[in-house]
Amino acid sequence: MQRLEERAKTELLICDGGMGTQLHALGLAPGECPEKWCLDKPGLVRSVYQAYRDAGSQIVETNTFGGNRYKLSHYGLDGEVAAINRAGAALAREVAGDSQCVMASMGPTGMFMEPYGDEAEASFYEAFAAQARAFEAGGADAVIVETMMAIEECCVAVRAVRENTGLTCLASFTFDPQPDGGYASMMGVTPEQFAEQALAAGAQIIGSNCGTGPDHMIAIIRRLRAVAPVPLIAMPNAGMPELVNGATVFPESPEEMAQKVGRLVEAGASVIGGCCGTTPAHIAAMARQVKLLR
Repeated sequence: MQRLEERAKTELLICDGGMGTQLHALGLAPGECPEKWCLDKPGLVRSVYQAYRDAGSQIVETNTFGGNRYKLSHYGLDGEVAAINRAGAALAREVAGDSQCVMASMGPTGMFMEPYGDEAEASFYEAFAAQARAFEAGGADAVIVETMMAIEECCVAVRAVRENTGLTCLASFTFDPQPDGGYASMMGVTPEQFAEQALAAGAQIIGSNCGTGPDHMIAIIRRLRAVAPVPLIAMPNAGMPELVNGATVFPESPEEMAQKVGRLVEAGASVIGGCCGTTPAHIAAMARQVKLLR
C-alpha cells in the first residue's frame, strides 16, 4: 500500500470523525478511560472504526488519543502504555484490512515542558516514543500528533515518531480565532510558526483539528498552504460549540459540513475528516461530496 504522505499528494482522502462522542453513546461513563476500552471492550471500539469505514473513511484513526503514560497515570494505567496502544492499532488494522490506512492518534500529555513547567524534554520524548513503538507493533501506518497547542511538545512528539519508527508522521495544531482576525493556539503559536517548526522537526503532513468549525478551518488551512509545501489535513468540529440546556452541542449538520468540503479543498486540504461533534453521518456526507470533486 502506498504511504499516506505520497497518496495525499495526488488524492483527496477522507478520514474519520469524532471518537469520544461515539464511545459515550456506546456507554463510556464520565471519568472512565476511553483508551482502556481497546483492551476491555474491543468489539465496541472496533464497531466505531467500522462505522466510519462504512461511511466512506479511507483512514481508520485509533482510540489512543490519551494513551501516553502521563494521561494513563490518572487511571493507574501507566504500566499499560504498550498494551493499550498496540491493541488500539491492531483493532484498527483488522477493520482497515490491506486497503485502508491506519492512523494512530497521539494527543498531548496535559503537562508543560521546561521552561514552562516541570517536565524535562527527555521525559516527554520517551513517553511519545513508547506510544509510537506500540503503534508500529500493532500495525499502524501513520501517527497523527494532534490537538497540540504548545509547539515544543508537538515537535518532541514528531521527533519521537520519526526517530523510533518508520511510520508516516502528521502534526495537527488547534488554533483559536484572535481579536485581530488572525489565529493562534492557547500558547500563542500562529499557523505560520507551527508550520515552520513542525516541518523542521520532521512532520510529513501538517494541519489543524478541533477548536473551530469548518468556516474558521478554511482560513487556517489557507494560511498553512501559503507557507507549507506538504499535504494538509483538516479535521474541524461540527461547528462552534454551543451550550444548550447545560449540554455542549455542536450545531452543524452533516449536510452543512459537506457543503464546505469544496472550500476546504480549495484552501489546500487533501485529507479531510472531523473532530468533536462529527459522526459517521457527517463523514458519509463529506465523503459523498469528495467523490464529486475527484
